[in-house]
Amino acid sequence: MDEAVIIVGAGLGGLTLARVLHVRGIPSIIYEAEPSVDSRTQGGQLDIHDYNGQLALEAAGLMDAFRLIIHEGAEATRVLDRDGSVLLDVPDDGQNKRPEVLRGDLRRLLLNALPEGTVRWGKKVTNVSNLGGGRHGIAFADGSAAEADLLVGADGAWSRVRPLLSAAAPEYAGATFIETYLYDVDNRHPRAAAMVGPGAMYVPAPGKAIFTHREAGGVLHSYVELKRPAAWFAAIDFNDPAAKDRIVAEFSDWAPAFRPFITDSDTALVPRMIYTLPNGHRWQRAPGVTLLGDAAHLMPPSGEGANLAMLEGAELADAISRHPGNIEAALAAYEEPMFSRAALEAEEAHLMLDLCLGDTAPSAFIEMMTSVTSKGEGRPA
Repeated sequence: MDEAVIIVGAGLGGLTLARVLHVRGIPSIIYEAEPSVDSRTQGGQLDIHDYNGQLALEAAGLMDAFRLIIHEGAEATRVLDRDGSVLLDVPDDGQNKRPEVLRGDLRRLLLNALPEGTVRWGKKVTNVSNLGGGRHGIAFADGSAAEADLLVGADGAWSRVRPLLSAAAPEYAGATFIETYLYDVDNRHPRAAAMVGPGAMYVPAPGKAIFTHREAGGVLHSYVELKRPAAWFAAIDFNDPAAKDRIVAEFSDWAPAFRPFITDSDTALVPRMIYTLPNGHRWQRAPGVTLLGDAAHLMPPSGEGANLAMLEGAELADAISRHPGNIEAALAAYEEPMFSRAALEAEEAHLMLDLCLGDTAPSAFIEMMTSVTSKGEGRPA
């Protein structure tokens, strides 16, 4: 089976690439390990920025449809101290510079904009090989295989495509974000709902933090952040309800009002270990293959990851369409600006992690937030 453009991974970046290619009249196939679009939840809320993610949606011809799924008012931001006092309260200015949407809604928007059959579900990649002449072979767990003139790894942190280009592997960044959910919050958790307000709540402190989004449908989606060695988390059985007691004990010196974000979670606690590739990760140009998103430049969460992946998908599609019949020229045109931008964003992402969990929290975090909002840049998230 031969396909000209093969994309591995049906995340936001891979889907954006396929959509913009489709708009430009270029076919592609996406191979995705998940068995179906509904096989797992797609994470929480994203802020889509006017300087990267929204540009990608414009290239995809989907801005009007995107506006219909925005969670209006969710750009409001509060920063609280660990004693519960409000340090900063920034309302949503209504300018939609960083409007909030659910990741699952955005993914479905992109999926529905692709020709039927573009995404091949249940295709877990087991091996990728260089066939020579810029062509690559992909083997799947179901015994099938494919070949590509152009192979794009949009398959995230543990990319199967990355080893074709780089020996770099993700390393633990020293912090883990523990995911919790509170449902029907205005009725069942009114105090927590009032603390968060209509948008996002940050509570940064040395070594620990809580970040919460209000999502559509009365949901508070939180990440309880702890700066601890990986072995510390490995010693906790997060399937045991007692895990909540273990985590909340780390916040014993915080105001009691924060404890329900952990102890009252309507779901089990889910640890999300934060991994990163080396800052400035890049590779030597290799024929017929490239990467985008976390596969190319995994970094700590800073609100830019999904936006960068989408922009890169749009830019790669544009480069391919501008260099018909010359894949190598297209990849060179795409990669160099991507490398430079990603290196800067990685530095910012590590700085953001330190502002949330470093020794200067919350004062340095407040200073940063005050600076960006006074410039009208919106909030990082």
